[in-house]
Amino acid sequence: LNIGKSLLEEDRIAEADSLLKMRLPGAVQMILPDDVLIADKLEAPFQTKIVDKNSIPEGWIGVDIGPRTQKLFTDKIAGAGTIVWNGPMGIFETDEFAGGTIAMAKAIAEASQKGAVSVVGGGDSAAAIAKAGVTDKISHVSTGGGASLEFLEGKVLPGVAALTDRS
Repeated sequence: LNIGKSLLEEDRIAEADSLLKMRLPGAVQMILPDDVLIADKLEAPFQTKIVDKNSIPEGWIGVDIGPRTQKLFTDKIAGAGTIVWNGPMGIFETDEFAGGTIAMAKAIAEASQKGAVSVVGGGDSAAAIAKAGVTDKISHVSTGGGASLEFLEGKVLPGVAALTDRS
């Protein structure tokens, strides 16, 4: 697996492998990128190019999803009844690296307008949908990314527990 200088949390590899091997219930799908936008550095001026997901050259960094992945993801989003999004596709704060994230935000907003329920969790994701100008078209937005995921898992959040604890 060639990831160049892209971020890798080595202590999470086993967990990621376990997630990828899970059998998901019903129509739940985990879809991974097929291609990526890479850059030789993060500060301008930089060079960019599109490569297959496992072909990031040494010294380069993955900065966004590629066009095939954008189409794959937006097609899946268009047909979804429920969408949960936690985390941007790339380094969306840099306009040249924001295309995938903006495309996802707009696709989720469009699906929401057609009846899908959309949940966007996390400060970066909330900032991304704001940058795309679609915040008002999303069903639910939370700046608490980890808390949103825990809530969806059915866990009792500490703040909610404190409010309901009358002892």
